Amino acid sequence: MTLVKICGINDAAGFDAVAEAGADMVGLVFYPPSPRAVTAAEAAALSARVQGGPMRVGLFVDPTDAELEAVLAALPLGMIQLHGAESPARCAAIRARFGLPVMKAVGVGDPRDLEGLAFYTPTVDRFLLDAKPPPDSDLPGGNATAFDWSLTAGRTIPRPWLLAGGLTPETVAEAIRQSGAPGVDVSSGVERSRG
Repeated sequence: MTLVKICGINDAAGFDAVAEAGADMVGLVFYPPSPRAVTAAEAAALSARVQGGPMRVGLFVDPTDAELEAVLAALPLGMIQLHGAESPARCAAIRARFGLPVMKAVGVGDPRDLEGLAFYTPTVDRFLLDAKPPPDSDLPGGNATAFDWSLTAGRTIPRPWLLAGGLTPETVAEAIRQSGAPGVDVSSGVERSRG
């Protein structure tokens, strides 16, 4: 079975749909520039709608410890997703301090980008391989763009991983076939409108 994460949920209807559809993970974005961002209080209210259900994953971009503490005081998370320029050392520090698994997002544009995974392998539990954002984007992900899925085909990724970037109901099966991804993360591809 392919693991499914739906990210950027910021309203009750979306949260309920993710839970009812049986997604494995739901992503809550704690990055204010994103059109999908939620506050800790909003995320707590959404999470409280369903007992159990998908793992709650908090998406952060270069967070301070205080930002992480504020969110974790409001709601329990099952995993912390780091989608910024966090170093391997910072990933390790977050993982140790908060006692939660860490998923590191890595922007992929060419094969060299995958070589850097080795530096993060000792410090993270999972990778999210996303398309590198366009040069004019102020968002590190969720830009509805895909990378060349064949870059991961047959390649050993040193941690469990999810494929992200430009996935839609029409393209996801082909993306999994080409990339060999054991899981997918979709956001803009299942929105009716941006955010």
